[in-house]
Amino acid sequence: MKSFDTIAKEMADSYNKSEITMFESDFTLPSREAVIDILNDIKKLMFPAYFASFDSNESAQCFAEPLINSIYFKLKKQIAHALSFREKKNILDEAERYASEFVASLPKTHKILLTDAQATFEGDPAAQSKEEIIFSYPGFFAIFVYRVAHLLYLSKIPFIPRMMTEYAHGLTGIDINPGATIGEYFFIDHGTGVVIGETTVIGKHVKLYQGVTLGALSPRKGQILSGVKRHPTVKDNVTIYSGASILGGETVIGEGAIIGGNSFITESVAENARVSAKLPELIIK
Repeated sequence: MKSFDTIAKEMADSYNKSEITMFESDFTLPSREAVIDILNDIKKLMFPAYFASFDSNESAQCFAEPLINSIYFKLKKQIAHALSFREKKNILDEAERYASEFVASLPKTHKILLTDAQATFEGDPAAQSKEEIIFSYPGFFAIFVYRVAHLLYLSKIPFIPRMMTEYAHGLTGIDINPGATIGEYFFIDHGTGVVIGETTVIGKHVKLYQGVTLGALSPRKGQILSGVKRHPTVKDNVTIYSGASILGGETVIGEGAIIGGNSFITESVAENARVSAKLPELIIK
C-alpha cells in the first residue's frame, strides 16, 4: 500500500500540472449559500404575500426598499468575488455598477414574471389560481430563477448566473441556460427533463411540456462553438409537446406551429405547421 506521504506528493504534482486553478490565491469564488440567499430575497421582493412576512399596516414601498437595499449589498459582494476571477483592478467599482444595474431591472422583471404566471394559468386547466402557480409550480420557479440569472448573464458576470440556474435545475429537473433569450408569457407544464440551451431564442406566448429539448445539433467541436448560435429559434405562439427534440442553430420553428410529442427536428418548420412523429406499431398479445 502507498504511504499517505507518497499519495500527497502525487496529488501535489497533479495540482501543479493542472491548467485550472487548484487553490484560491488571486480570487475568491462566490458563495453558493449566499447566492441562494439572494434568490430567496428576490423571491420575497417579487411575491411578498407568499414568501415574506409582510405587515399589512406597512406600505408596499416601505416593505420593498430595505429588501432592495439588502439584495444590492449582498449581490455586490458576490459579484466582487466573481469578478476577482477575471479582473484585478476596479473590482469594487465594477461590482457596485453591476449590482446597481441589476436592482434597477427588478421592476421590469417583476412585470414579465406576472405574464408568465398568467400564461401558466391560462395554459393549465388543473391550476386552481395564479396564486397556486406562484407558490408551488416548479416550472414557474425555474422561469423565475432564469429571468433573474439572465440579467446577470447579460452583464457577463462569471459564475453567478449558472450557479442560480443549476440550483433551480437541481430542485425542478428543468435546465434553462441563463444565456437563453425568452419572451413574455412563457409556460412550462410539468417541466421535468426540459432542456433549453444557451443560444436558444424563444418568442412570446410559447408553451413547452415535459422532456422537451431545445439543443445543439452536435457538441463535438466543443469550445470552437463558443459564442456561435447553435440552438434553435422558436417564434411566437408555438406549442411543443412532451419529448420533442429541436436541434441546431439554424433551425427555426415558425410562428403558431405545433410540435407533437417525441418529434425529432433538425430543420426549420413553417409558421402554423403541425408536426407529429409517426406512431410506432403496437403489438399487443
